[in-house]
Amino acid sequence: MPAELDLPFSRLSSADIAREAVARGITASISGATVWRWLSEDAIRPWSHRSWIFPRDPHFAQKAGPVLDLYEAIWEGTPLGPEDYVLSADEKTSIQARRRIAPGTPTQPGQMRRVEFEYERKGALAYSAAWDVQRAKVFGLCESSTGIEPFHRLVDLVMTQEPYRSAKRVFWITDNGSSHRGPKAAKRLSQWYPTAIHVPTPVHASWLNQIEIYFSILQRKVLTPHGFANLQELEDRILRFQMYYQQIAQPFEWKFTQDDLKSVLKRISHQAKQRLAA
Repeated sequence: MPAELDLPFSRLSSADIAREAVARGITASISGATVWRWLSEDAIRPWSHRSWIFPRDPHFAQKAGPVLDLYEAIWEGTPLGPEDYVLSADEKTSIQARRRIAPGTPTQPGQMRRVEFEYERKGALAYSAAWDVQRAKVFGLCESSTGIEPFHRLVDLVMTQEPYRSAKRVFWITDNGSSHRGPKAAKRLSQWYPTAIHVPTPVHASWLNQIEIYFSILQRKVLTPHGFANLQELEDRILRFQMYYQQIAQPFEWKFTQDDLKSVLKRISHQAKQRLAA
């Protein structure tokens, strides 16, 4: 790492590595292009990085297990029945309506689409949504902010219509956002609807929540890039996309299982022990 080499960089380029090799006397001369070619052949790219979320919940496996089981239609070791449903829910917060100060230009031969950089802020809204894991149905509402009451309205939207109204059990998978965190949230949900069961993901583990996949699709297809004259136009576009997506949606092909989770946690634990030993 650059810090261990006492270099003022956050990451090393191929040219940085070439200079360091010469400075250490490893070689009399070498180009950055040669370094890049050698490392690329070995799939070592110190100039690249990606974000990573460290599992910091001490009970990560115990909390993640039930979520992963539900994705395989299992609850407490028993297969779900035909009157059981699994919903993944969350909020996408602070979606800004940005009015571009000049119109964009479409794609042309030899020129990509152009979007004006400058914009005026026209406010922001939150989008609360729930995804039926097995049926590939999405439900959503746009609100001025997040909170218990907006989440309650989302739950009402789902639970007052069939087949959820007559279901035996409806499992609600959520993260640990303030609208649905802890035992109080589970109690509230069961008071609203006795057949609704709250299933929280571990802390800092939204990646286990399938609704985030839908949010990523929304971000790519609707919100990047975007320009909206006002909040009403933004809300209309989001809800129209939701209706459109309903017509083409398929259940997400979720492959990460409890066995995969055990392997990942074991590897992380081993790496942590190695770092402590060093």
